[in-house]
Parts: sequence; C-alpha cells; structure tokens
Amino acid sequence: MRLTPTHVRWLKVVITLAAFLPFLWLILAVDQGWFSADPAKDIQHFTGRMALKLLLATLCVTPLAHYARQPMLIRCRRMLGLWCFAWATLHLISYSTLELGLSNINLLGRELITRPYLTLGIVSWLLLLALAATSTLWAQRKLGSKWQKLHNFVYLVAIVAPIHYLWSVKTFSPQPFIYAALALLLLVLRYRKFRRWWR
Repeated sequence: MRLTPTHVRWLKVVITLAAFLPFLWLILAVDQGWFSADPAKDIQHFTGRMALKLLLATLCVTPLAHYARQPMLIRCRRMLGLWCFAWATLHLISYSTLELGLSNINLLGRELITRPYLTLGIVSWLLLLALAATSTLWAQRKLGSKWQKLHNFVYLVAIVAPIHYLWSVKTFSPQPFIYAALALLLLVLRYRKFRRWWR
C-alpha cells in the first residue's frame, strides 16, 4: 500500500506526539523528584538522548522511503529534523543553566573551548541550527543546488554527536555505544552518497 497525503498528515501527528510527550514527562519527573541525586546531569542526558534519537529517526527516513518504496515518507523528514534541533537546544540550555548556573553563564564560552567534548557538542548544535534555519521551501529555492550540499552536513552531525555523548559519559554505559553503532549503520547505508561527494 502506498502512503497518501492523508497518511502523511496522520504520521506527522504521531511524530509530534512522540517528540512532545517526553517533554511533558520531563516536567513531571522534575516536579515529582524522579531523578537521581544529580538531577541536572539526568536532565542533560535525557534531553541529549532525545536529540540523538530524533537525529537517528531523521536519518532513517531516506533509506526507509527508498527500500520500502514510499517516497511520501520524505515529507516527514523536515519535522523530525526540527524536533531534533528543539531537543538539542533544550540540551544546551539545560547544560548552560543547570550545570553552570544563570549567574555563571559567562563561563559557557570558556567551557566550550577548554573541554573538547563540549566543543563537539556546540559544533553539532550550530550545524543543526544552520539546517533548521534553512529547512524552509523559501531557503531551498534561494540556495538552489547549495541547499543539498549544506544539508548533507547532517551526516557530520551523525558522526560528531555520538562521539560527544561517548566522551561526556564519565562512567561506562552501553547507551552511547548503541547510539554510535546505529549512527554508523545509517552512515553505511548512505555510502553511495559519500562516494559521489569524492568524485
């Protein structure tokens, strides 16, 4: 069965709920004290993992649309990417306000330079910002062929973001390795695109 525009509209509703409901859970968890003795770190990891999940979901769209022969799925990619950026922004805000504190926000620039894993994190966020800012049809028309080249940087985010997560975790946890392995698998599925870049 081929997806129709109506199916896509409902799929976008499901995506919105899947991306927004964890935010409501986060608010409830903070209110009810469900986090550990270091809630600031838990919130940072939760928001970062959500951003990574949505990034991986965004990268899944193109190969899934290709192999399932459902080209209409591509229409969901932009929404997933914007939700990924929203959660990545929450992740950055949670670090800068909960870890450093509002009174020490001027330390953020120094931290981003002196801690390599934070440098990788801000590079990922800046790339996502550029992609979100140019995700409109107007930007696509304005940039022309450059638009696709710019949006190929999502693959760089897929490499850098899991490394940022792996580097930031102080204790051993299988989760960063799982996200890194999934990102690598999705990059392997797109190897033909990478080969075209080097031609």
